[in-house]
Amino acid sequence: MNTKYIFITGGVVSSLGKGIISASLGKLLQARGFKVTIQKFDPYINIDPGTLNPYEHGECYVTADGMETDLDLGHYERFTGIRTSRENSITTGRIYKTVIDRERRGDYLGKTIQVVPHITDEIKRRMLRKDVEGEELDFVITEVGGTIGDIESAPFMEAIRQLRWQLGRDAVCVHLTYVPYLKAAEELKTKPTQHSVKELQGMGIQPDILVLRTERHLDDALRMKVASFCNVDLECVVQSEDLPSIYEVPVNMQRQGLDAAILRKIGIPVGETPAMQSWHAFLEKQRDARREVHVALVGKYDLQDAYKSIRESLNLAGIYDGVKVKIHFVASQGITRENVAEQLSGMAGIVICPGFGQRGIPGKIFAAEYARTKDIPCFGICLGMQMMVIEFARDVLGYADADSSEMNPDTPHNVIDMMEEQKSITQMGGTMRLGEYPCALRAGSRALEAYGGETSIRERHRHRYEFNNRYRDEYEKAGMQCVGVNPDADLVEVVEIPSLRWYIGTQFHPEYSSTVLHPHPLFVSFIKACIAHGNPEA
Repeated sequence: MNTKYIFITGGVVSSLGKGIISASLGKLLQARGFKVTIQKFDPYINIDPGTLNPYEHGECYVTADGMETDLDLGHYERFTGIRTSRENSITTGRIYKTVIDRERRGDYLGKTIQVVPHITDEIKRRMLRKDVEGEELDFVITEVGGTIGDIESAPFMEAIRQLRWQLGRDAVCVHLTYVPYLKAAEELKTKPTQHSVKELQGMGIQPDILVLRTERHLDDALRMKVASFCNVDLECVVQSEDLPSIYEVPVNMQRQGLDAAILRKIGIPVGETPAMQSWHAFLEKQRDARREVHVALVGKYDLQDAYKSIRESLNLAGIYDGVKVKIHFVASQGITRENVAEQLSGMAGIVICPGFGQRGIPGKIFAAEYARTKDIPCFGICLGMQMMVIEFARDVLGYADADSSEMNPDTPHNVIDMMEEQKSITQMGGTMRLGEYPCALRAGSRALEAYGGETSIRERHRHRYEFNNRYRDEYEKAGMQCVGVNPDADLVEVVEIPSLRWYIGTQFHPEYSSTVLHPHPLFVSFIKACIAHGNPEA
């Protein structure tokens, strides 16, 4: 069959959960046997989110091929297990850069370059991607960031309008809106949804499906009202209520027939409703996980989305280990040697988060020292692993002035340093080691055990600085083992202290590879160690 295209837009307010709906719909179509990919179009002018502040944009997710992307791609991968790439994340900046580069090369033969048709044609070209790794796709789901009416979204809406006419029944538009509840009037209000759809219609797009985001259940009378005012079939008005877990959204959408409604719109036989046994088994495990295990997340950004993939990886690992992980964010900039015990007391485990820059560095080092000396399970990720390395050099190797050349370029003991070939690069992002790289794990290591004996693994990276190999022998002799090494560049990827319960640091980001049906083995192993250590407050 021809590739089918689903466009997902949002109205009324941002942060309604378009990414979760997109991921859920992808999962439902997968369950029916279709080959699906999901892509995100973001209207901001940045080339990618790599230089964006996490307070503004949440975490920066990294694909296997090294693209820094929006965090929604993490949802896509966790829900569906698909491997996204740079083609799944497009910004206005990338669109304009492509068009401008072509204009500079003379590809347009001296024509005046305009938003329509040149920018919209480039948007359409990217929306119409048809294959992943050489295989034909059944469905391409395209989520457009922002809210209907935003100035910067206009070219994307125009591209969708054109594609709707061009593709006919092969394209469907799903519009996500908000139905607020006014407590004073004790009423749910549909007017914002009506205005949002009217705005969309004013751009020449009639939505086929409406997903109504709500904190309260919507009865059939209210759904009928929305359907009649917005020219949408009643069966195509679906509600997305608040649920205990985002992982219940696909089941809720299936129960209301979202995937079936889309198939009918496109003209594909609906067939039987998939059982989704693995997904339901996971939800059953989630509901059964009642015992709490308390884990400290030591980082700079007190924001849910700043460490989204780490939080979800911990939660998923806990579910498969039969516990509910209670995450306590601890701001590293507030940790001192004097208060570290107070800040981290009662924790069954400690995660030292990744990041960039000077702020909060001493607190992360104090957290690593506390975990090491108190033998508390500790997981250092990227910068977190580097803090473990620095702390060990200062306290065990006796190099009181040991540091990373990122934090102190003049340190005489740069146990963390930039690779030589990167030092001459000045462009922001140019020195980054991005994407998936191989790693060989040492026999007998705890890391190898966590991976189930798999000696050769591949994990994703996002960093500039590396473990300095000049010090490797000293670390090994003193008890910190370099058990994971890149076989091509001989770079240290994993360190651990075998004499402790669980003390592992990874230069890579395992959280990017954890999915609902396949939680990452390092997180599963870490949570097992946390359970064994026990929570003194439990």
